[in-house]
Amino acid sequence: MTGYLADVAALARKDLLVELRSRDTVPAMLLFVVGALVVFHFALPDDSSGLAAAGMLWIALLFTALLALVRSFVAEREGAVIDGLILAPCDRSAIWLGKTLSVVAFLIFAEAVALPAFALFYEPVSWELVAGVALADIGIASVGTLLGAMAAAARARELLLPLLFLPLAIPLVVGGVGATLAEDPARYLGFLALYDLIFAILSWASFEYVVTE
Repeated sequence: MTGYLADVAALARKDLLVELRSRDTVPAMLLFVVGALVVFHFALPDDSSGLAAAGMLWIALLFTALLALVRSFVAEREGAVIDGLILAPCDRSAIWLGKTLSVVAFLIFAEAVALPAFALFYEPVSWELVAGVALADIGIASVGTLLGAMAAAARARELLLPLLFLPLAIPLVVGGVGATLAEDPARYLGFLALYDLIFAILSWASFEYVVTE
């Protein structure tokens, strides 16, 4: 188990170091999410409801996450690094977990800017919103990493990944908006946690078959 966790940590650290050196993904995510919130701010009427504002935030976060997911396996596929990872003497599910952790880190970087921007343009950020975003990050990264590995082998991966990912992300938006606005946010937060648990297990178990096909 210690060796498995060491492999996961090494793979996640590799992705973070590559991003720190290249600065390709996170700056694009930051610019996109802030730009989207600014556009939504001027597009929505002044008397718009909290539901509209929360919906705009979750749409911005979801499409920002797609930027990270589209780029998540590009370096491995273009440089044939994925072949070396598959042949390495480690559990292939560790590749999925390490990549998932790095995607979560990228999302946290983007949301560290997006949530203050949301508070500035729309309304104060509540603990329910923060909890919903944190749980949604896990679900987005879990499902998106698996689908990103599937789409990376296709020529039209930039088109294929959104087509695969967005239908599966609808429950995350429903749970996130509900946790933000509902009188009983615990029910929606529990729904998000259940989604994370189910899809994390499915993604972890099926990743080996995805990368070897």
